Amino acid sequence: MAGHGKVYRAGDSPPNSSFYDQGKFGRLFGNLPAFAADTPSKRAALKELGKQGGLMDAMDQLTAHPRDLITDANLSLNNSDNPDMPAGMTFLGQFLDHDLTLDITSSLEQQVDPELIQNFRTPAFELDSVYGQGPQGSPALYDQSVDEGRTTFLVEAIPGSPGKCRDGSQKFDLPRNSQGTPIMGDPRNDENMVLSQLHVAMLRFHNAMVAKVKADTGSTNTHEIFTEAQRLVRWHYQWIIVHEFLPKTIGQALVDDILENGRKHYKWRNAPYIPVEFSVSAYRFGHSQIRSSYRVNFGPVSTGEVFALLFNDNLAVSPIAFDMRGGTRAADRFIDWQTFFDFGSPPPRNNKRIDSKLSSVLFDLPGMPGGEPQSLAGRNLLRHLTFKLPSGQRVAKAMKEDPLTPAELADLAPLHLDDSTPLWFYILKEAELRADGKRLGPVGGRIVGEVFIGVLEGDAMSYLRQEPDWTPTLGGNDQFTMADLLNAAGVVTAL
Repeated sequence: MAGHGKVYRAGDSPPNSSFYDQGKFGRLFGNLPAFAADTPSKRAALKELGKQGGLMDAMDQLTAHPRDLITDANLSLNNSDNPDMPAGMTFLGQFLDHDLTLDITSSLEQQVDPELIQNFRTPAFELDSVYGQGPQGSPALYDQSVDEGRTTFLVEAIPGSPGKCRDGSQKFDLPRNSQGTPIMGDPRNDENMVLSQLHVAMLRFHNAMVAKVKADTGSTNTHEIFTEAQRLVRWHYQWIIVHEFLPKTIGQALVDDILENGRKHYKWRNAPYIPVEFSVSAYRFGHSQIRSSYRVNFGPVSTGEVFALLFNDNLAVSPIAFDMRGGTRAADRFIDWQTFFDFGSPPPRNNKRIDSKLSSVLFDLPGMPGGEPQSLAGRNLLRHLTFKLPSGQRVAKAMKEDPLTPAELADLAPLHLDDSTPLWFYILKEAELRADGKRLGPVGGRIVGEVFIGVLEGDAMSYLRQEPDWTPTLGGNDQFTMADLLNAAGVVTAL
């Protein structure tokens, strides 16, 4: 709960006048001390743990062709498959994160009070990262040639893509200005090709729902058409979160327990907030799922499949013409979704298991500010000091879960992090040891599950609040998956 900028724990009694300003961050376990003091020696230990070539580096053979990193397991020995989760779930998870939070003010160097950070997203799964302020407040996002810009998103065709696409269909991109900058509700959704194409899919899914509402109702009232299309999009999207993303991420049993028995730790008085234990630690589990390379698309029959590294900070010696970072439009820069989600045949590529290793491309991030670490692992770990996060062991005890033992964290002993472990690393290790890397363990899983379900339960317009027994009107057998959404959006290549 929260009052006067303070987030209260379950059982606390905040003042009667307390009110939580929606959009701020807070703490789940505000009574727990930081895992360590912010000292030069502790920063050095965290940088050592998260450095390129260090304990968390999967040591993929990045000099190999990106295709070989996928087909030859010997080149990525520390990137074992998660048989229960397709590769696209990582990028859907990133998309969900961008729908919940946007912090552009905190630093890796300065101590941060999470209760004073402004969240430029609302803590709700309402797709404000896609819709912006709506047709009136964000007119640049909407197609002015249709209904005077009041109902339909603007998307742009990728020139030359029919010649690159196996079924000859047209592919689409985010609208961009003359410098290639995307025109969108959240520019972070152009960080990589999969994410930007997922954003395009959401735009086209909305446009498909506009067409459906017009056909089903015969209405010409543009406000009513847009509002109903938006509701359909949001509710089907929220259904995917509850019935596909969360079961694969934390396990169906934990999802059911939270829905049926309620949340134990994530509570508030008036409106949901984003806990830093979630945003800085638990929800960064997805970084461990990322692979160094992917099959981007199947390409034309004449030339075959296109593979690429997710990031390549040295393109001059790359064996391919591009990596998968965003910001560029070209004829072959589109995604064939059969690699990333389950359409039956061919089977999708699996995610990497959740464990204490990250793919090697993530230790040499492109575009980092001068003087800042290029290692994603190092950046994540340093944030535990600036946000004064508690240790994984203390959080586990507060949640009445059995903590990992010193023997299970023995690799951290030389860095003196084995008895007070950064929460993010702890959650990765917990998933590895308690859930075989197939999903999050008890601490990480409950934090993620309670925040996700709590955010939906705190949104007066979500399907869980408006109509909890609602089932999808699209898809089949009262089910709706990401594969169904992508098909409805018209972005799936026929193979």
